[in-house]
Amino acid sequence: MVEKIECIQTNSVHSEYEALFSVIHPILTGLALSLKKDIVSQVGGYDKITLELFTRLYEPGDGDCGICFEYAVHDAITSKDSDVLNRIDSALSKFCKIKGDDPSSILFGAEKSGQLQFIDSVMEHLTDDSLLLTGDRGKPIKLKRHINGVVSAFRKPQDREKLPNSINGLWKADLFVGNNLIDKWVGTTVKINPKQLESAKGLRLGIVPSRQGKSDKIHKHETKNLVICPVPYDQSFMEIFYEGWDIVRQFIRARGNMPKEIELSSSLDRTVCKHLVDRKKYPVLDVIEYLKNMGQPHLLTVENCDANITSTSVQEMKINRIIAPISNL
Repeated sequence: MVEKIECIQTNSVHSEYEALFSVIHPILTGLALSLKKDIVSQVGGYDKITLELFTRLYEPGDGDCGICFEYAVHDAITSKDSDVLNRIDSALSKFCKIKGDDPSSILFGAEKSGQLQFIDSVMEHLTDDSLLLTGDRGKPIKLKRHINGVVSAFRKPQDREKLPNSINGLWKADLFVGNNLIDKWVGTTVKINPKQLESAKGLRLGIVPSRQGKSDKIHKHETKNLVICPVPYDQSFMEIFYEGWDIVRQFIRARGNMPKEIELSSSLDRTVCKHLVDRKKYPVLDVIEYLKNMGQPHLLTVENCDANITSTSVQEMKINRIIAPISNL
């Protein structure tokens, strides 16, 4: 069980400058609170930890930035967000032969560093009779039987040829989306940039954010064998979230100093980062409170909850927190 910090968007982005402070605040909070308790105790508690000292004590962990858009889509489906759920239901029933009014999602996202593959309660969701529909002719695949092989294929390219030909690209899946009642699922790829969607054997559904001025029609991509399902999502918010994460990451890598221009080239990003640099001698919790006051009012609410993550790797997982942006617009 790990802590999930949900950054829930409750208003449109008005000022990018203020919005960056709004997302940096929960990101820095999550990272600061992920410090090992014994280290915090050794230095005399958080009151003794300056922002500069934090950048030296902090050890990057697997998945610190969270699963972001993938997790946001997964969370929207499992929490029954009607806007997202209706789109997913239409895609499943009209294009994937999975009918029912209660779609579900199993998180199967690859950790960004490529070192671990983690699965969100996958064994609890699947049964021995769970079927994977690939869109190809032939008998559906019993998914649970091949889960370990899919995970191994992600970690070891040489193991990919051991998978059945119809699913030898399933290791690229971010989610399994389907219906619990009829126990049918499709391998799903989730991309914030539709141009990054890739076809692969075993993938059937591609989820992307809707774009202003572009058609949000659910359709089948003829050359990629993917059903493209745009879902309501404020892209500008996602861009702000990633931009804020990069500012914090580069600031930490620079040990509390201003990052090199090549590492943080945007003038706005450098302006925001300067607020951190100028306050590196202050206690980290005081700086976090300052960032909160600098943010756009009512852009985000921050909620803490638990997230179950099960790893099939023998390696020790280092995930302390998941920071997930979620839009309620």
